[in-house]
Amino acid sequence: MNSARITTPAIEALVADDRRVVPLFGVHNFRDLGGYPTVDGRETRWRTLFRADGLYRLTPDDTQSVVDLGVTTVVDLRSDNEVRARGRFPVGQHTVTLHHLPIIDVTWGETQTPSFDDAADFLVWAYRKMLAEASSRFAEAITLLAQHSALPAVFHCAAGKDRTGVLAALILGALGVDESIIAADYGLTEQAMQRLIVWARVHQPDLAESYAKMPTRFAAADPRAMTVILADITSKHSTVYNFVREIGVSDDTLTALAHSVLTTR
Repeated sequence: MNSARITTPAIEALVADDRRVVPLFGVHNFRDLGGYPTVDGRETRWRTLFRADGLYRLTPDDTQSVVDLGVTTVVDLRSDNEVRARGRFPVGQHTVTLHHLPIIDVTWGETQTPSFDDAADFLVWAYRKMLAEASSRFAEAITLLAQHSALPAVFHCAAGKDRTGVLAALILGALGVDESIIAADYGLTEQAMQRLIVWARVHQPDLAESYAKMPTRFAAADPRAMTVILADITSKHSTVYNFVREIGVSDDTLTALAHSVLTTR
């Protein structure tokens, strides 16, 4: 199937696959990146690579559900301050390897950020800044996830939206998934953010309060922003694959990633 010919309804069906969202009690954006077609006729494997929000909120039952998925590696993209304040995946209770690879050192709430009338414009600004300043860190995460022994794996940040969203976009793009699919997958986080906020009001009021106080642009997940970021990359580097190579991921690593994550359709 040529992904360039995928229609909007087909894309909506791909991202809405019943296997996409992994239902958990305390974590609301745990998603499977499987089932996405690539330009060469393959597709991403199910139950191999997952993206998520803050895994520190996993209940014991949630944690067991994650382990039952076969997850052997957790990549935590949050800052040192976030890990100290909130905690992390309970690796001591399970045979899971945890890697802490912070993408940024300071979160938006800890520094001054510009204000925009359109939240998508803010996200474009933020993601451009992130890619400019932390490209080597994204490369490190991709190189880790390309190791066959690391899979199945889940990578996550706080909301599973920004750092996680950009890393997911780079991985999917490097594998040959169409940009429209990548943007639609990113957009699923909008629903997850609403689920998280509703849940937090009852079960974690301090988190709900922090979301209520933060600028609304911080919680946005507008697919238009990811579309712009991917267009930035392809206009300058022709493909996401080329960009990922240029930030430090080797051809051998990308070949290994494709071998582990892609399957024939």
